[in-house]
Order: sequence, then structure tokens, then C-alpha cells
Amino acid sequence: MPLTPTLSPLAGRGSALAPNPSPRESGEREGPSLQGCKGDGLPIEFPSLADGAAAVLAAADPADKVALSRALIALWRKGAMPVGLAAAPERPRRPERPLLLSPRDMPKRRSFGSQAGRLALIHALAHIELNAIDLGWDIVARYSAENLPREFYDDWAGVAAEEAEHFALLHARLAALGSDYGALPAHDGLWEAALATAGDLLARLAVVPLVLEARGLDVSPEMIRRLECIGDIDSAAILDRIYGDEIGHVAVGARWFNRLCRARGLDPAGVFADRVRRCFTGVLKPPFNREARDRAGFPAVYYAPLAAEAR
Repeated sequence: MPLTPTLSPLAGRGSALAPNPSPRESGEREGPSLQGCKGDGLPIEFPSLADGAAAVLAAADPADKVALSRALIALWRKGAMPVGLAAAPERPRRPERPLLLSPRDMPKRRSFGSQAGRLALIHALAHIELNAIDLGWDIVARYSAENLPREFYDDWAGVAAEEAEHFALLHARLAALGSDYGALPAHDGLWEAALATAGDLLARLAVVPLVLEARGLDVSPEMIRRLECIGDIDSAAILDRIYGDEIGHVAVGARWFNRLCRARGLDPAGVFADRVRRCFTGVLKPPFNREARDRAGFPAVYYAPLAAEAR
């Protein structure tokens, strides 16, 4: 889930690579292994999907979060596991590193053209994807008592599993460049959005997939282009893969936001505006990647009025 640096998006860019089947489609493990990962060959049992989601949230080691996500989605895809009930913690467990700073105290990012600048970018994206693993499983566990359709949990389990693969890809890229996740400081802004929306599912759907993740659609194409221009094709390919998956994640958010609003007799665009005003501390500002947002079923009637208010 990229909540990425503010860059001018290259509107209309599509995914240049043909991605491998995602866990949401195949239910199989994919992507690179992580050193210390407990997943391969380990018999992991979960009484329910919600219990498994809570186990991911309780794991501090990123490798364990990836391994548990892979094991859980594989078991869930067999079809016999119940959704179940589980309590989500206020905050997920995290590793000792990276050092977490407030957003205002984060060092300024360096130019993409330098090795240090690329490492800072990939590290920041890996941190976002680690948060995204927890956000995906948090929505499963936190709202497990709301008597939602099974397909709701199926969709979000698939999103969480894809976020785990995104982190694994970025983690492997950091290693290939001689670094590691935790080597640089990071901030906790993403989980602040989770805390602000914990008691309201419509607010969670509005702010996380439809504001934060949708912003990633706006800025990712330009990051991919810049990496290609400096010859970092491997990093660009990873971001392109993530970009294609994230369109699907925004689509999941839009579909369930609309469905739940209409089931409650509410106007989706009006509810979106209300929840963003009340629960999101930032502003929505152009340019927007309207082609990608439209592909995700998230048209401008939702966000354009809020962007106009911010001018």
C-alpha cells in the first residue's frame, strides 16, 4: 500500500510487466523467501481466519509476518476454515528497528540518482508495505464480529497476502543493494490512520484504501519512470508489480465501501466526504491518476469535491 512521496504522476501508465499470479488468485506462496522466515514446511494451524489475522498482528519479526501470512492464506483458500472471532490489538507488534520518528522529524529524501537516495526510497516503501500487511489483517480481525459476508474477509485476506509479497520483494531488493529493512528511520503515520478509524468500518474503508492507497496510484508511475531513467530496472519492475496489485486493492476498498453504504441506505459519495473530513488529517490534492482510479471503480465524484475544498 504505497503512501508514497509526493511526485507528479505519469498519468495513464499501465503495468508494463505481466505479473505472476497473486496469492489472492492462486492461494499459493510466491515471492522471495526472507532470512529467518518460519514459513516453508512449518505446520502452522489456525482455528479461524480471524485467529490467524491476530497471530500476524502479534508477530514482531517482519519475516514471521510474511510467513504467517503465506501459511494463513494457503489454509484459508482450502475453503474449510471459518471466519471466526478475534480481538485486534490497538497496535501490532513491530521489530526493534527501524527507529520510528514523527513525520516532521524524518530526514529529507535524497535524489533518486544516488545509491543513498534509492535505498531511502525502497526502505520507505518496505516500511509502508509492512504496515499494509498489518492493516490488511487488522480489518479481518477487528471487524470479525460484524456479521459481514464471507467474501468480505476473503477479499481482505487476499489483499493482506499480497502486501506480504510486496514487502518480501522490497526486502530482497534492499538486500541486493547491500542494505536491510530497519537500517534507516521510519515514521508511524500509517498506523495513526488505523487508530483514527478503528471504531468505524466505513471510515476505515474511506481513509485507508480510498485515500492512502489511492494516493499510491497517483505517484507510483512517476517513481517507476524515474527509476527506469537511471537504469534501476530491477527496482522499477518491483514497483510496477506493486502498482498493478494496488489498483486491485483500491477496487476492493471501493467495492465494499459502496456495498456497505448502499446496504445501510447511505449515499457513498456523501459518506466518503464526511468520513474523510472527520478522520483524515491531511488534504486531498491533485494531480490524480484518474485512469487508474477509474479502473479501480473509484471515480472523481468522490474525491474531486474534497480536493476543490483544499485549494
